[in-house]
Amino acid sequence: MGQKFHFVCQNCGNTIDGFEEWFGNMQSCPKCGGKHVHTVYSTPKEKLAELVAPGQKPESLWHYFDFLPLNRRENIISDGEGVAPIRRWKFLERYARERYGLNLIVYVNRNDYSPATGTFKDKGGTVAASVLKEHGIKEYVVASTGNTANAFAQYLAKAGISASIFVPQDSLRENFVHIGALGQKVFIVKGDYAYAKKLAAEYARKNGILISIGNLDPLRLEAKKTSAFEMVRQLGNMPDVYIQAISGGTSPLALEKAFHDFGDTGLLGRIPRMIFIQGDKCDPQVQAWNKAKRMGFPEGWEKDYPVIENPITLVPTLATGNPVLYPLLAKLVKRTGGEFFSVKEELAVDMARLAAYEVAVKIGPASAVGLLGYFEALKNNAIRDGETVFINIGEGVRRAVSFVEEVSYTTEQVTDLDDCHRFDRNKYHDFVWKPFLNY
Repeated sequence: MGQKFHFVCQNCGNTIDGFEEWFGNMQSCPKCGGKHVHTVYSTPKEKLAELVAPGQKPESLWHYFDFLPLNRRENIISDGEGVAPIRRWKFLERYARERYGLNLIVYVNRNDYSPATGTFKDKGGTVAASVLKEHGIKEYVVASTGNTANAFAQYLAKAGISASIFVPQDSLRENFVHIGALGQKVFIVKGDYAYAKKLAAEYARKNGILISIGNLDPLRLEAKKTSAFEMVRQLGNMPDVYIQAISGGTSPLALEKAFHDFGDTGLLGRIPRMIFIQGDKCDPQVQAWNKAKRMGFPEGWEKDYPVIENPITLVPTLATGNPVLYPLLAKLVKRTGGEFFSVKEELAVDMARLAAYEVAVKIGPASAVGLLGYFEALKNNAIRDGETVFINIGEGVRRAVSFVEEVSYTTEQVTDLDDCHRFDRNKYHDFVWKPFLNY
């Protein structure tokens, strides 16, 4: 064990011989105590060309086993995640053409197809459960606003690992019940996400239990970097623009990791221009970015960001008031020529209605925020004519029943046949498009 890959501490450069040493030191560098490591593989990089070649039909992200931090295939815990289809949404292209005169190609990653929980968090769940199983770990602690909690709870349950999940009290109720139904422990914390993370860390430390160390956890970063592989496999090349709603920011940092590892092979092309979206009721990263732009990005600008205590938001899964990864994300955005945008959370329902009407896809609230970001980017001239745009929608609506109830708009109560009138679905076209005609 430890021959397939090793870690390099990003703080002091120390080499760590895989998870046995990493877990043995409670997920920190034994030399400096740093928590951020880079995973380095011995597999020849050229092998990736075979894995992303046309005609490949992977069953899960474990198609990329050679570039994932697991030593033995028999330890894989999988539900077929990580290879969600990427679809072209022409109604978004039509809007850009008719409103702004832009000829774009727009793709959407359908993570709602992920078999386990219908979110892109399943990628981290499968890798975490598999690695923990391989190393005989029986307990694990996670703090989450919702989607990560459910994914980890499900995969760890499948691996026979006890998960203690800490979620802030404003998380969607549907998340609580799904976790509890799996026989995993849920601690509903009276406080915001930052306090939930603090309490989870103290619980893990008190009981000597490993904990998911957040957005820079190699278990999650290595899992999500496979998104870059899937873009190349399914699309043939990388898009020009990458749009995603963010809470912490693991996915874009994982994407950057893929380019760091394979950029010199030419397989991935150029990293996309990164555009990150936050809801207006909890947008500390947007506030920090806009301030830095106004000031001309002075020295140390990326370390200057606000902290929103106990954010009150309509989209709890995105409610990270203390954006500790902003310094990394901001530099990534600046390096790629991207942007941060804030969108009105109150439009999430309208966005979900429009998507359901145009492409018959039911999206969750965080995904709606991401799609709203496309409209915001167009309005702010952040997308150029002829570009290919990739929108990473992270979730479906399996655990957002109350949100779907808000999205629904055609139900009528009837008493007898005289109350039942025929209807033409096309008549709803103007209704669902109205909020976006003058966006």
